[in-house]
Amino acid sequence: MKIDNTLAAVVTGGASGLGRASAQALADAGVKVAVFDISEEAGVAFAREIGGVFCNVNIMDEDSVEAGFARAREAHGQERIVVHCAVVAGGGKTVSFDKKTGAYKRTATEQIARSAEGIFTASYRVASIAALGMANADPLNDDGERGAIILTSSAAAQDGQVGQVAYAGGKGAVNAMVLPMARDLMDLGIRVNAIMPGTFATPPMLHVKEQAPEVFEGLGKAVPFPRRLGKPEEFGSLVMELARNTYFNGQCIRLDGAIRMPPR
Repeated sequence: MKIDNTLAAVVTGGASGLGRASAQALADAGVKVAVFDISEEAGVAFAREIGGVFCNVNIMDEDSVEAGFARAREAHGQERIVVHCAVVAGGGKTVSFDKKTGAYKRTATEQIARSAEGIFTASYRVASIAALGMANADPLNDDGERGAIILTSSAAAQDGQVGQVAYAGGKGAVNAMVLPMARDLMDLGIRVNAIMPGTFATPPMLHVKEQAPEVFEGLGKAVPFPRRLGKPEEFGSLVMELARNTYFNGQCIRLDGAIRMPPR
């Protein structure tokens, strides 16, 4: 796919972290970017900064996502690139000891279901709405390509740690969805890939740096090479390559400095 100012993109979770870096990389290449986020103040300011449009979107709500795509398309035309970074997730060990009651307890099914909705179902929601729009657009090149969908999984999908049943399970489901979705959309010329980031210097991690610098330093040293957390712009760089390189399809790619997460 030729990346230039004739293309439009949608980035969910685009007001901060990996989403912001992805939106910035696309905008730097001339792409018209719609920033989907629930953080309106930050989203409006950033969208203005990159010459894009902000859409207040809650990925847990079908109507909200539909409205966001409608607004983005009204402003920029049919998106050809979608990067889904937004997530809603919870955590908790399957069974843990409650010091208050002196008894064991389990993580509630409802909490697991909420994570499944906020990771797997939301990923399907965003990807399928985008794909429907792309399916009705003209091909972009001789390959018949109509668009690229890039989902955000996690290294936790393969190396889930203690307390990550909900998160790792949701991200594993995203991985499992990529190939069949790519096959569903192959006759339409729509590609589907996922990035599995390791430990990145996103706002939650930078908060750890402020509150517990020794823990933050240890996180960086746990990465084989380079011995640091990933930079959001490195995620954005891979987003650009997945969009640009038409032969990337049906892939789940780790971006993690060769880290393999320990149990804790």
